[in-house]
Amino acid sequence: MNQCVKVWFDYMFQQPAILCVLRHSAARRHLRWISCALIAKFPGWISLLSEPRDCFCLLAIVIGCLAPRVDLREKQNDSVAELLTPGRGPFGYETSGVMAGRHRVTALSVGVLLLMMSARSSGRPEKCLGNKSCRRPPVVLIPGDLGNQLEAKLDKPSVVHYICYKKTDFFFTLWLNLELLVPVAIDCWIDNIRLIYNGTTRTSSSPPGVNVRVPGFGKTYSLEYLDPSKRSVGMYFFSIVQAMVEWGYTRDDDVRGAPYDWRKAPNENKEYFLDLQKMIEEMAEEAGGPVVLIAHSMGNMYTLFFLNQQSQAWKDKYIKAFVSLGPPWAGVAKTLRVVTSGDNNRIPVISSLKIRSQQRSAVSTNWLLPYAHSWPEDQVLVQTPTANYTLQDYERLYADIGFHEGWQMRLDTEPLVSDLRAPGVAVHCLYGAGVPTPETFQYSDKFPDVEPTVGYGDGDGTVNLRSAVQCKRWAGRQKQPVVLKELTGNEHVDMLTNFTTVAYIKTVLFSP
Repeated sequence: MNQCVKVWFDYMFQQPAILCVLRHSAARRHLRWISCALIAKFPGWISLLSEPRDCFCLLAIVIGCLAPRVDLREKQNDSVAELLTPGRGPFGYETSGVMAGRHRVTALSVGVLLLMMSARSSGRPEKCLGNKSCRRPPVVLIPGDLGNQLEAKLDKPSVVHYICYKKTDFFFTLWLNLELLVPVAIDCWIDNIRLIYNGTTRTSSSPPGVNVRVPGFGKTYSLEYLDPSKRSVGMYFFSIVQAMVEWGYTRDDDVRGAPYDWRKAPNENKEYFLDLQKMIEEMAEEAGGPVVLIAHSMGNMYTLFFLNQQSQAWKDKYIKAFVSLGPPWAGVAKTLRVVTSGDNNRIPVISSLKIRSQQRSAVSTNWLLPYAHSWPEDQVLVQTPTANYTLQDYERLYADIGFHEGWQMRLDTEPLVSDLRAPGVAVHCLYGAGVPTPETFQYSDKFPDVEPTVGYGDGDGTVNLRSAVQCKRWAGRQKQPVVLKELTGNEHVDMLTNFTTVAYIKTVLFSP
C-alpha cells in the first residue's frame, strides 16, 4: 500500500493542471493528507479506476462533498487513524465556516475540472497534443530472452530418465511450465529444451525427436504470461497490454506480439524477421499509419538487427517509434557467470551446475557477453586463483571451462549488432538504474564448477548501466529523436509493470 500511494501521489502532484489550481504548497499538502486517509480507508477505489488522475478527481469531489465544515488549518499532524475515528465529524474533528467552504469549493472545482479532462482523454483519444487529430498507432511487442512461451512435441529415440516422456501426441508447454522445473523432472526438461550446435554448418537444432515451436505469433497471450496457467510468477507483458486495452486497443488486432525462439540469435531466425516485416506492413496498412515497436531486454537487440536490415524509406513509411525497455546494447556481464558455472537465478530447487548445460547451449546466451565498444578492455570480469579474464580473453575462457563451441557461437553472433548502427527511427530508451547488478565474478580453485563471489555495479539487476545507456550514441547520428529516461530503482522485469513506464508508453502512442 505504501508504495502504491507513493507512486500514485508522485504522479498526481506532477500534473500541470493540478499544480495550476493548487498553487500553494499548503493546499497541496492538505489534499495529499486527506486523500491518504481516504485511500487507507477505501483502498479498493484505486483498483476501480483506470487512471490515477481519475482517482484524484473522485477523491477531490468526495472531499468537497463529505467535508463541508473541515478547517484544514487545524490538526494538520493528526494520524490517519485519528482522522478516521468515528464520532468526530467526517474527518474526526470539529470544523469552522468560511475556510471550510473555501476548501469545499476548491476540492469540488478541482475534482469536476479534472474529471472532465479525464473523460476527454480516456478510452479512444480524439485529440493529440497540440490540438491535432491523430490515429491510434498499432503496436508490436518484441519480448526478451525467456520472454515468450515455447511448446514441444516428442518422438525421441531415448530419454535421460525413466520418468521422462519419450513420445507425445500433442504439443505441450515447454516454457514456462513450473511443473517441469522440479527435481528429477528438470532433467527431462533440460534434455528437451537444449540445443545442439553444429560446428560445420554453424547452426543449432533441437535434439533428435524434439520438435519445438513458438506459439502465438501475431497474438499477445504467449508473452503476456509465460505460464499458460497465468500464475503471477510468469506475468510479463500483461500490465502493458491491459493498459493499452483500457486506452482503446484490441488484443491481437492493433496490439500484437512477435514471439520468437529466444534460444537462438538473429542469424538463425531469418524466417521470423520475414514474418515480422509482413505483420508490420499489414498492421500499418490496416491502421493507415506507422507502427510503434515496444521491445524488452534482448528483444531490443533483435529489433535493432531487424531495423538495420530495412531501407530508410521502409522505416519512414512503417515505423513511428521504437520504445526500448531495459536494453542490453553492450551485452550483460552476468552471462559470463551463466556460461562459466550456470545461474539458477536464486531458485533453490534448481542446481546451477545442472542447468548450465542448457544455458550454454543457447546461442543467444553467448551473443550477450559484454562488448568491447563499451566495456574497458582491461577490466577483469572473471577471476580465478591462477587467471584473470577480460573481454579480450573470451577464447581462453571458453577453452579453460571446456566449452569450445561457445567460442564459435560468439564468433558467429558478435558481428550482428556490434557496430550499434543507429536504427533510423525515433527511439525512446527507458532503463533501470540504482539496483545492484552483477559485474565481476571471482572463483575459487574449484573453478568453473563452483558458485562465484559476485561483485556488483550499477544497473537494473540484470543489465549493467553502461550497457543500457549506449542508445545515447545515436543522438546526432540520425535525424530522428533519441530520448533516454532513467527509471531509478527499477528492476529489469519489474519495469514492465511500473506506472512510469506505462504512462510514458502512452505519451509515445498518443503524441502527434
